[in-house]
Amino acid sequence: MKLTKHAHACVTLEKDGTRLVIDPGTFTPDAAEAVSRAHAVLITHEHFDHFDDKLVAAALEDRPDLHVYGTAAVAAALGGRSSRVHTVIAGDTFTVGSITVTVHGHRHAPIHADIPCPDNVGYLLDGGVVYHPGDAYFAPEAPVRTLLLPTSGPWTKLGEAADYVRAVKPERVIQIHELMLSDLGRQSTANLLGEKGLTGTPIDLLEPGTTVQL
Repeated sequence: MKLTKHAHACVTLEKDGTRLVIDPGTFTPDAAEAVSRAHAVLITHEHFDHFDDKLVAAALEDRPDLHVYGTAAVAAALGGRSSRVHTVIAGDTFTVGSITVTVHGHRHAPIHADIPCPDNVGYLLDGGVVYHPGDAYFAPEAPVRTLLLPTSGPWTKLGEAADYVRAVKPERVIQIHELMLSDLGRQSTANLLGEKGLTGTPIDLLEPGTTVQL
């Protein structure tokens, strides 16, 4: 499976001709292009930096073969467009082309008592090849080879991120949701959490547009 990193929380996964895009939000400049080439779009939750509702709605209108998977709030924002918008919850399993996806987790990580926590799901692909947690430090009860680790934003905390990586025990970590960090901040985070830091696990810093083999 190949992973292409886009800005912020968005990634494209490709295997045997099947392409999935996860979390094309408004912070991702090439989100429309990524969605235009995808067979399905997976959304972890409805926050704008993960879900550009206008972009995805337009893609559904233009692409009769496109499917979207997300929480109930995501489905509601898309107006329940036909049978191609699928509401998912923890425990669900579905297949898109050659890729199998299982759904994990329930809620967004807390930001503040005054800010509601929406539903948030994570997506585990092909039995553990890669896991995208959305905005949560939820550890799936399954092996994870590559963990996509959020490292910036109002809810993130490096100590909790370290404990999260330790709980998941991935072979590899790729930093995502890092747009609010400077270059120095990204590197400092990698040093603290990476192979020679608190987790002992290699952490990759990928520039947008970079493709790696998982």
